[in-house]
Amino acid sequence: MSQLQPLTQLQQVTEPLLNVQEMQFWLNKAVAWGQADSPDAQKDTCLHLSRLSSYLQHLLTHINNMSSTTETMKRLPFLGQFLGRLCWNPYVTADDTNRRLLFQCLWGLYSEHPSNAVERKANQWIRKVLCQLATEEDDAAALALMKCVGVPPKDYHLKVLRKMVASLQENIGKSCNSLGKINQRCSCDSVLATSEACVPLVTCPEAAPLIGALLQRPATCVRAALSEDFLDALSSAYSSQSLSLEEQAVVSLWYHSLSSLEEAVLSLLESVLTRTGSTAQKQVAQSLLPKACAQHCSIFLVVNDIFRSFLKQTEGNECVKSLIQTFTSCFLREVALLQPQKCVSLKAFFPQSPQALLAPLLTLPSEMPQEAWKHHLNWLSSSLQRLTEEEEEGDGDGSSGTNGHHKVFEAWFLLVQCAHWVQVTLQLLGTSGPEDCGPLLWLLTFYHHPTNRGHHRALQLVHVKEAWDHLRSLFLVLTRPLPVDHLHSLVTLLSPQPQQPSPSPFLILSLLVNFAVFSQQSPSGSTQILQTVVDRSGLVDEAVYVLSSLEFRLNEGSCLSSDANRVHLRIEALQNTLTRMHAV
Repeated sequence: MSQLQPLTQLQQVTEPLLNVQEMQFWLNKAVAWGQADSPDAQKDTCLHLSRLSSYLQHLLTHINNMSSTTETMKRLPFLGQFLGRLCWNPYVTADDTNRRLLFQCLWGLYSEHPSNAVERKANQWIRKVLCQLATEEDDAAALALMKCVGVPPKDYHLKVLRKMVASLQENIGKSCNSLGKINQRCSCDSVLATSEACVPLVTCPEAAPLIGALLQRPATCVRAALSEDFLDALSSAYSSQSLSLEEQAVVSLWYHSLSSLEEAVLSLLESVLTRTGSTAQKQVAQSLLPKACAQHCSIFLVVNDIFRSFLKQTEGNECVKSLIQTFTSCFLREVALLQPQKCVSLKAFFPQSPQALLAPLLTLPSEMPQEAWKHHLNWLSSSLQRLTEEEEEGDGDGSSGTNGHHKVFEAWFLLVQCAHWVQVTLQLLGTSGPEDCGPLLWLLTFYHHPTNRGHHRALQLVHVKEAWDHLRSLFLVLTRPLPVDHLHSLVTLLSPQPQQPSPSPFLILSLLVNFAVFSQQSPSGSTQILQTVVDRSGLVDEAVYVLSSLEFRLNEGSCLSSDANRVHLRIEALQNTLTRMHAV
């Protein structure tokens, strides 16, 4: 269209923000300039850039005071044509101020939720104009301008992109202004449009500041939603390592995108389960997920649900249990580092856990005197026994079996998360007498066999007590040779018996390793007992895993020993023995 219609009916507004004659003047100028492909048009454009900036600022204020794009277009029907002609003029868009104001006017016209055909069409047109502004690949006028000023196309487009990013970042950084102004446009309206415009730019390093700003913008307004396409593009780029994000931006991505969070958790599970021992535990400790969980309760609840489901599917796999314990330990450390005003009650993080057990289990052994450990564990054991008895009573009368199973599972899941108390149980069993072992052995058996399938828990407890008796007899003997009958019985218990409810080999191995580390048996005697039992049972790899896990727990500080130097020397000697056995 070469001529614009006059604007005698352009404005019928209650607020005298815009002068009709001034609008007519600038529309005529935009038509006359075209794409500034003649020397006269170029010169005239440059002469008017400063005045144009003032007018665009005035226009932007008017747009922001409108309640919708439809209303704006009714009052200023030629606004789109005017802005479009300016965007097509490289001498206007090359100017920093005018380019920024054009961006802001376009964002002001973008409808987050278009309600009619006019707004939908306007959105399509705005996206097209923004794409052109960011690239201008086939624009002859832009190429002529680059040639005139001596700027290579690549440098020109990078500078254009950086300016666009800076302008958008400034725009979304504005605080929400919709409070108490229902009919007024909100600065948050531009957030969705900006995130949609960023979809093709997610892998551009130049767009990183804007992406970070979008992700970390406080969610104080319902209008500040991010585009699903934007979040999906970010998730895909981040998982394929073609996008580098700052730590806090990654946390924000997980907060906004459930699929991205789920992928991160499953990736951690997969990578940890392909490793063994302390290597896997260190990987969990280095993950950003525990920190994200501490900052956002909603993230923790999702991660916890995934762990809960995975634990059920793998039926208590030792590697999965170790991962969950390490993760929870790292999470609790991150929570402790938060400023008090940012902390959420731990009850909010564990809504399904039995509340009476929550504080006792979440308390670390290092947070109470060692003399209190046994009493604390006895209380935990009796509390868990009551839960299992209620479950069995519910099964018997058919009244609340499902509810009882859920309570017991959640109690066990919390015990898995707080398995530092299981480690203390093992440590005490390596040094306790027979009069103290009952509640501790029950707690250990429940940790490894929570479901009581076939009502075999009582029989499993008998086998565990038998294994503990054999171990105690072996580690109390300070002379040679070792009692062969106890060694043979122990190896038999470590071998699965068909049609019989055998205790978990990891349970007995854990007892064996903790006896070897914490008992008063000599280092050489402890090494000989461990080597003999492990060699005959063929569980060298499993013993290596249990020992490395124990070392990791002691090093991270979730469990303590009154004689740390002696303990670490014994662990080192046992590791050397197992390494040689593994090599052979």
